[in-house]
Amino acid sequence: MFKPTTYDSYDFANRRHIGPSPAEMEAMLAVVGTPSLEALIDETVPKSIRQKRPLSWAPLTEHALLARLREVAAKNRVMTSLIGQGYYGTVTPPAIQRNILENPAWYTAYTPYQPEIAQGRLEALLNFQTMVADLTGLEVANASLLDEATAAAEAMAMAERSAKSKARGFFVDLNLHPQTIAVIETRAAPLGIEVIKGQPDDLVPEAVFGAIFQYPGTYGHVRDFTDLIEKLHDAKALAIVATDLLALCLLKEPGAMGADIAVGSAQRFGVPMGYGGPHAAFMAVRDALKRAMPGRIVGVSIDSHGDPAYRLSLQTREQHIRREKATSNVCTAQALLAVMAGFYAVFHGPAGLRAIAERVHFNAVRLRDALLAAGAEVAPGAFFDTITVKVGVGQAGILAAARHRGLNLRKVGRDRVGISVDELTDADVIARALDAFGITDPAPAEVELGFPEAMLRQSDYLTHPVFHMNRAESEMMRYMRRLSDRDLALDRAMIPLGSCTMKLNAAAEMMPLTWPEFGALHPFAPYNQAEGYHEAIADLTTKLCEITGYDAFSMQPNSGAQGEYAGLLTIAAYHRARGEGYRNICLIPVSAHGTNPASAQMAGMQVVVVKSAPNGDIDLEDFNEKAVAAGENLAACMITYPSTHGVFEETVRAVCEITHEHGGQVYIDGANMNALVGLVKPGEIGGDVSHLNLHKTFAIPHGGGGPGMGPIGVKEHLAPFLPGHPETGGEEGAVSAAPYGSASILLISWAYCLLMGGAGLTQATRVAILNANYIAARLKASYPILFMGNRGRVAHECILDTRGFAEVGVTVDDIAKRLVDNGFHAPTMSWPVAGTLMVEPTESETKAEIDRFITALEAIRAEIADVAEGRISAEDSPLRRAPHTVEDLVAEWDRPYSREQGCFPPGSFREDKYWPPVGRVDNVYGDRNLVCTCPPLEDYIAK
Repeated sequence: MFKPTTYDSYDFANRRHIGPSPAEMEAMLAVVGTPSLEALIDETVPKSIRQKRPLSWAPLTEHALLARLREVAAKNRVMTSLIGQGYYGTVTPPAIQRNILENPAWYTAYTPYQPEIAQGRLEALLNFQTMVADLTGLEVANASLLDEATAAAEAMAMAERSAKSKARGFFVDLNLHPQTIAVIETRAAPLGIEVIKGQPDDLVPEAVFGAIFQYPGTYGHVRDFTDLIEKLHDAKALAIVATDLLALCLLKEPGAMGADIAVGSAQRFGVPMGYGGPHAAFMAVRDALKRAMPGRIVGVSIDSHGDPAYRLSLQTREQHIRREKATSNVCTAQALLAVMAGFYAVFHGPAGLRAIAERVHFNAVRLRDALLAAGAEVAPGAFFDTITVKVGVGQAGILAAARHRGLNLRKVGRDRVGISVDELTDADVIARALDAFGITDPAPAEVELGFPEAMLRQSDYLTHPVFHMNRAESEMMRYMRRLSDRDLALDRAMIPLGSCTMKLNAAAEMMPLTWPEFGALHPFAPYNQAEGYHEAIADLTTKLCEITGYDAFSMQPNSGAQGEYAGLLTIAAYHRARGEGYRNICLIPVSAHGTNPASAQMAGMQVVVVKSAPNGDIDLEDFNEKAVAAGENLAACMITYPSTHGVFEETVRAVCEITHEHGGQVYIDGANMNALVGLVKPGEIGGDVSHLNLHKTFAIPHGGGGPGMGPIGVKEHLAPFLPGHPETGGEEGAVSAAPYGSASILLISWAYCLLMGGAGLTQATRVAILNANYIAARLKASYPILFMGNRGRVAHECILDTRGFAEVGVTVDDIAKRLVDNGFHAPTMSWPVAGTLMVEPTESETKAEIDRFITALEAIRAEIADVAEGRISAEDSPLRRAPHTVEDLVAEWDRPYSREQGCFPPGSFREDKYWPPVGRVDNVYGDRNLVCTCPPLEDYIAK
């Protein structure tokens, strides 16, 4: 009798997202030594904290998901945006859209902490830095920040610690974008910085340690700040200029005015608006300030062959090292978007960018001239792309007339409208804009500059050959391919990083990002034009509330560290509202994520560190003593659950109860949520607030170091104190430039939840725990597992203790670099415990790939044994010589091990072998000889 198959090819969770098959899970469970997946969970997760009800919603198939997304996208009304205010229409060259934004070789890569396997994206980021440094006229730029507003706030904090002035005031130009002012005010308050707002001519240099000006201003003003900057310097204060890269292709650059720091957004360099993001912000500084700059900086060093090699420089993970003494909590960047913006500059070159800037400017001049000819009152007198028109009581009518013609203008005050033209503005847009004012578009006339000739840029920019390559698409495509071939991303191999959850980023989840219905929306477009976005965000919020046990979410924080910061500000606001603003002590275990204490310090809290017990748990006795000592000054505790040591601590409820007993609030870091979804709700075990790393647990790809999202969930009593925003209201201050942060990538997490369904998400958590315990079981004979739960189980990650090998001269770096020869990215090195490797396989990796990884580590262990037993010295071993390049393969071989052992170790592919493009990178040389822009080509000539 015929029996139909039970195999469901449309079951996304179990056939596409989760790696091991049911049969493979059975085999893995046998190795782990437990009869079933549910039994393993019972042995791993304390029953006292398990959630009682399963997650409720059913999954969608991929084709049903795309149909749903199309339906929701159609509810967004895409208008031509002339709003400006830091967000502009732009053309994403199709070659960049397809080969970068939509290419998993670029979007699934991890942060380039292992430079040997990240040379492609490091070069692309160095191009970005060079572009920013050239256009701003300053010597050093970083490899991107989160958005323009947070970049400005970082610049303020940097000025405070770098200026020689002892003043506590910080001057803010009222011509800054309103969202930038709001984020600066939020950041300044806990730090005790007095924000002084005014027009530039109101500046009293002696009263401030720094000042920030907008150039061009939010209402269009262009002026030379050289004189004001000189006065600031005379008063030992620093000058910051928030600027626009496209405008700087025509206008005098900040460096030529004497500016110390320049910040802004690279969004209009080919990155869609996306209802607010993600976009790459930038910061550039004069050379003397480079070692105080926050964020990641790509530099040039040399490798073991003496050849140039890229790496992350200086304080790349400053907040993880300096903790509460850190000056910034920046952890993620916007690497993927910085890569896009850098390629936009490579694609167009300096002549192309200048042509775009001229076209934008002269379209604005043409619009201004037509309005003046009709008798309108137009300001300012000097501008680049933005003008304001005084319309009196007719403001609402003009805005409505423009919307009727498919245009969004900016409402300015009660009697003006703003118009910002951009790369997409053409004659038809100008005609429709003028028609909204009742003006017939005159025949184009000769136009002149809309600013004084003295403001024209005099210096060259983008002189490096990379910006002068033949821009035939064939060459561009090959250049992008060459760079991606130098990298190791998830499209090549497993990336087993503890606490970073490098899981599948499904193609179906990524597709809507480039649909114009989602990509072309300005974040400050009228609310009723973004109904699709609001439906998606509302449904994602509902699902995240069900997953976490919280009652409300803010989607504003656009990184995990920003989520930490926003959550602590929410707690502080709650205490102030209760008349307990004096509560300022935050208890943080020594095992906490490095950004935790940095975020607490930025939120104005005093960090008190809690010890760990020998098994890695929070020392409950020490925690209680320090909570008692804090008494009525206790504001919060910050814990990670499961712990950063990779186990489910049995005492989590006790920690929460002690905190609440003393009037504090519990912040549960959501970095390890991949071990909780469907099993444990942080809001039900005592948490008051958590951030979720959507770029970890909820499938937003890491993009080589960003984008990320870190929304915060809170219990009901904290909901009134969530971040506000000048565009949407709210009592509390903004933490990001846009109301919903990087809104477009929220669609990825929403799609992930819809595809998996509640049961699929829960199964993913179970399998993540299975995969980690399988690795621990297979490797425990070769590498001690540092921490395990009371029943001998790890959570979704495990720590391999490699510290003992240092006694024979083998370091954790040696193991990490040797894994490159096997075709793997190393696990997280030396964190949370120095000299160890933290492994997280996630649920997406197949048994075959996990077994290949285990084979590689066992072979490495055998090579360590060779060193320990005297068969070879550490210096001469393949461990120390790793990674091996093609150059090593073909060069004269004088090593005491074979080419076969060195270049094709167990676990590596022979047919599709990954070859790192450089040997081991010399970090010390790079920091001593800091080069952070594209070096001249002669540096690459073979020696």
